[in-house]
Amino acid sequence: MTTAADIRAALRSAADPERAAGQQAYMKSDMPFLGVRVPETRSIARRSARSISDGRVVLAAARELWDGATHREERYAAMMLLAVPPVRGDQAVVPLIEHMVRAGQWWDITDELAGRVRELLDAHPRDAASLVRGWSVSGDLWLRRLAILSQLNRRERTDLKLLADVLEPNLRDPDFFIRKAIGWALRDAARKFPEWVAAYVPAHALSPLSRREAVRHLSH
Repeated sequence: MTTAADIRAALRSAADPERAAGQQAYMKSDMPFLGVRVPETRSIARRSARSISDGRVVLAAARELWDGATHREERYAAMMLLAVPPVRGDQAVVPLIEHMVRAGQWWDITDELAGRVRELLDAHPRDAASLVRGWSVSGDLWLRRLAILSQLNRRERTDLKLLADVLEPNLRDPDFFIRKAIGWALRDAARKFPEWVAAYVPAHALSPLSRREAVRHLSH
């Protein structure tokens, strides 16, 4: 049995049809759910890949799961495979990340993959920063959201110049998901760099939503 087939079988064994309907409604997804919780999906993906040392095998399994998915948890598992040691932070994941974002076109896909981009920024700062800057001006809304959220949880490693660069071309975007992402990224940066965020917010024309999110930690 291949890694992808093993993951599919494990997901179906863990399925909960009663939970699945609620998950699909919440996510407004055309693709049905199996009813497997995200932590369990993550555990299944990691367990299935733990004996694999060849990154090419991991990437092939992720691509197979994603492109052949009939239920959303298969796509979740495909994304989670990109976090296992043979490929985590490897630039070989970039084409697959972009493929997933362009095909997925929703916040749950983009937000999960932001963690993979964070790992790329840590492993390959210069190349990944250039990639993220390119995404920040993409015609694809979800690639732009990915760029904005790419440094979540970097804490003291946050590249403030990169953050400012990816925010700038998106500040006037009226889309809710972009405005929310801008506020979220600033709120996260404020955990370690409150003075920088406190200076950034009044100096830029943020939407009320972005501003409200950005200053949430600054008022305490």
